[in-house]
Amino acid sequence: MTEADSELLGPSVHRQLRQLVLSGELEPGAPLSVLALSARLGVSRSPVREAVQQLIYEGLAVNVPHAGARVAVVDDGQIRDVLEVRAVLDGLAAAGAATRVTEFDLGKLSTMLTGQEANLRDNADPARDATLDLEFHTFIRDRSGNRTLADELARLEAQAHLYRGDLWTHPRNRRTALREHRRILEALESGDPREARTAAEAHVCGLITRMTRL
Repeated sequence: MTEADSELLGPSVHRQLRQLVLSGELEPGAPLSVLALSARLGVSRSPVREAVQQLIYEGLAVNVPHAGARVAVVDDGQIRDVLEVRAVLDGLAAAGAATRVTEFDLGKLSTMLTGQEANLRDNADPARDATLDLEFHTFIRDRSGNRTLADELARLEAQAHLYRGDLWTHPRNRRTALREHRRILEALESGDPREARTAAEAHVCGLITRMTRL
């Protein structure tokens, strides 16, 4: 393998491992054995080792003394702390995006919400619904115009999706989240940063409220 091939492989391996964690295939507490993961993905150990270290940096994994790396386990207190910080930063990202999104961007967001609404007719699929939620928020933060903010939110949003409560299994929670997403989209369509900030902050605060009811 050439050096160029190795540089391209690293990000790909990280994306694959990250998706395995966020989808729940690698559950909280699951070991992240470099040997086992390299065999599973059919790649050498070096990019897997680098990817695991990146997951630790992102807060999706932890290094346990004498046991090696494991998928992080997030409890109620930790997720509440993450969401409280995320509420402020999500609001800031939405405010920034409100003056930058294009008609094409708004169309993409609308399509995402149409997909989320269609899924309400099906049985709950927490991995699918959490992935779609992350896609929606990722799109907005990437349009914020603030790379530092986007990078920090990427870590916080990923950590939030480690939480294995029933936020994505109860029909009422799924409907409520969709309504809140629509309010965010409406605020972005208005182009008003203040409205966008308020709608985004309210959505994350709503997640905190729903979490306390679990």
